[in-house]
Amino acid sequence: MLLLLAAALWGLGNVAQKTVLAHLDALSAVGLRCLIGGLLVLSFVLKERRLPAGPGYFSSLTKVGVLFAISITLQQLCYLGAAVTNASFLVSTATVITPLAAWLLIGERPTANLAVAAGLTVLGALLLSDGIDGFGGGNLTAILSAACYALWMVELGRHMRAHQRPFTASATQFLGAAAFALPLGALQGKLSPAAVFAAGPELAVLGVFSTAIAFGIQTAAQRFTTASHAAVIVSAESVFGALAATIFLGERSSPPAALGAAIILGAILSVAANGTPRARVPALAGPIPFDAAPVVVAAPALRAGDRSVPNSGSVEIRHHPCR
Repeated sequence: MLLLLAAALWGLGNVAQKTVLAHLDALSAVGLRCLIGGLLVLSFVLKERRLPAGPGYFSSLTKVGVLFAISITLQQLCYLGAAVTNASFLVSTATVITPLAAWLLIGERPTANLAVAAGLTVLGALLLSDGIDGFGGGNLTAILSAACYALWMVELGRHMRAHQRPFTASATQFLGAAAFALPLGALQGKLSPAAVFAAGPELAVLGVFSTAIAFGIQTAAQRFTTASHAAVIVSAESVFGALAATIFLGERSSPPAALGAAIILGAILSVAANGTPRARVPALAGPIPFDAAPVVVAAPALRAGDRSVPNSGSVEIRHHPCR
């Protein structure tokens, strides 16, 4: 349900991603929305100082931050040459790329149901974007953004299950993307106080709802599910994006597009009906501090609502050899 809420916020925010380009260039828009989002969650970072991080924390956080900055920048750039409806659905092709990336990178084999749902989602996205005719630079950029988002979701899931600290991860991603995009936007000469003021409503929507809240929700939710499962659920963004484009921008969808939306929703419902798969905690390089192990392994199960966790009591390790 949290992932579905995030998808709704992204889909409705896709309209603002399109209209903000009337006042700002794409890089300035990305930088400012991420700056707003980063400042909003920054105050919560101090509360996570006592949480154990585990070895390899900073390298993992850096990898997640770089992938996020690239993904969100490419997504914004695609709106320069693609309609909101097309861009929303092409970005949703991350649904089928994510299970492949998870399989290759962390050995997370997709279930048959998830593989079918991912394929149906891509088919629905193709119908919603009215086929592959007339693919331009904006559409291709959207697909490239989807590929980067897929890699980001896999790395984000691995990072969150190993290190926790969702607010720290969110703030790092947002402020890192702002530090990357804002200087480039300023160099283009389109970033000015007047332009920022004119784009104020769109930036408020993007910064607060589509960035701080939506990406924050996903960052927290991926502690409890696999990247492939999350990718199918958040593909609902395409449906919400098409709905928002119809209401606010007057974009009209054809009957095949409506069929595509129904297919995507059906795929999401089929995945939800089969329950949320337990996220596999990846093996960490180096020893795990003893007091950090219960948090890394047991906390996701406890917070996901399990009644009990095996071996959650005192643990004797000195009398048993490692297996």
